Amino acid sequence: GQRISGIDTLSFFHAKAQAGVTIAEKSYQRIKNLYEQGVMPAQKLDEVTAQRDASIATEKAAKAQYTMAKNGAEREDKMAAEALVNRAKGAVAEVESYIKETYLIAPAAGEVSEIFPKVGELVGTGAPIMNIAELNDMWVTFNVREDLLKNLTMGSEFEAVIPALDNKKIKLKVYYLKDLGTYAAWKATKTTGQFDLKTFEVKASPIEKVENLRPGMSVIIDK
Repeated sequence: GQRISGIDTLSFFHAKAQAGVTIAEKSYQRIKNLYEQGVMPAQKLDEVTAQRDASIATEKAAKAQYTMAKNGAEREDKMAAEALVNRAKGAVAEVESYIKETYLIAPAAGEVSEIFPKVGELVGTGAPIMNIAELNDMWVTFNVREDLLKNLTMGSEFEAVIPALDNKKIKLKVYYLKDLGTYAAWKATKTTGQFDLKTFEVKASPIEKVENLRPGMSVIIDK
């Protein structure tokens, strides 16, 4: 391009100036030797000295212009290349952002158990889209009348049966125990000396992983 041609021209002038310095230095040495021998007048030595100094100054100026142009071109090339790289990075980032918008990231690993919107429906920001079943975090919930809690204390272990898995027996451990409040009370059949029996929510987790255990399956305690 035009910029590179200009640099080549300055390089040529610099080389020419260097050659001029070499010739001026040789002329200076010859005239100086003749002057020292008394053959050449001082005026001639002054002239050749001035020419040599001028050649050296010209060479320095040419070298400075060439160096500035070369470094400037390198910086420009680097800046241009960097601009192209940044432009490419911007394009890549834009495409990646579009790709990310095609995916939904769940807050936890699991299996999609239910999808709410239908194809083509608009979903508002913040609206739930699907349910995720965390199959690695399984537990069983029982609603137990308080007079049957004798063997279901915190940390206690017990056996239960899963009808959906061919009545498979599993071992569970209680980790949560809380009453459900008065709305879930068992009313006494007699008013004399009796009281309303509360219902407790008991949560227990399998001691060992149970294959094919799915959310919604019934688990029965034989009491």
